[in-house]
Amino acid sequence: MNKIFWPILLALTLSACGTTTGTQATVEDRTGDQTGATAAKPAGADSTGVDGTGVAGSALPADQYAGDPRKDPASPLSKRSIFFDFDSYVVKPEYRPMLEAHAGYLQSKRDARLILQGNADERGSREYNLALGQKRAEAVRRALAVLGVSDAQMEAISFGEEKPRNEASTEEAYAENRRTDVVYADE
Repeated sequence: MNKIFWPILLALTLSACGTTTGTQATVEDRTGDQTGATAAKPAGADSTGVDGTGVAGSALPADQYAGDPRKDPASPLSKRSIFFDFDSYVVKPEYRPMLEAHAGYLQSKRDARLILQGNADERGSREYNLALGQKRAEAVRRALAVLGVSDAQMEAISFGEEKPRNEASTEEAYAENRRTDVVYADE
């Protein structure tokens, strides 16, 4: 066992060291103390956003979606739920464009991670709904893997019936609760 364990551990450690980049993390002072903010900032560091705009208080600029396509309501990346039929964990073909968009984003951002949260409606036992939610999350994970997303970028979990989107006991509410939500780890 040790003959296998140590070489694998060494290989994983070396690969983790090789994936770091030479970019320096930026630090943003959110204390509101303007006198110490410039003195504590290292030379060459800035607090610009992803899209190149500076941080100017808490107000969002007019082009607030320019830096992150996941936040743009017009982008397919803003769609985050895959809905399922009753007692099913088959991903419907209508969700393929949305899944392709998320797969493309994840392939372009190799450091991005997502959590697939499987859910079920309240019908059935708690154990059954946890298992069904896990199957739904795993089905979406497999669909994204087929589209080229690395398994290391995805985690599938189940909430079962514990996080309903709609708490009513109607067929429409049940349909809203039979879903898998795509949640990015940095949000």
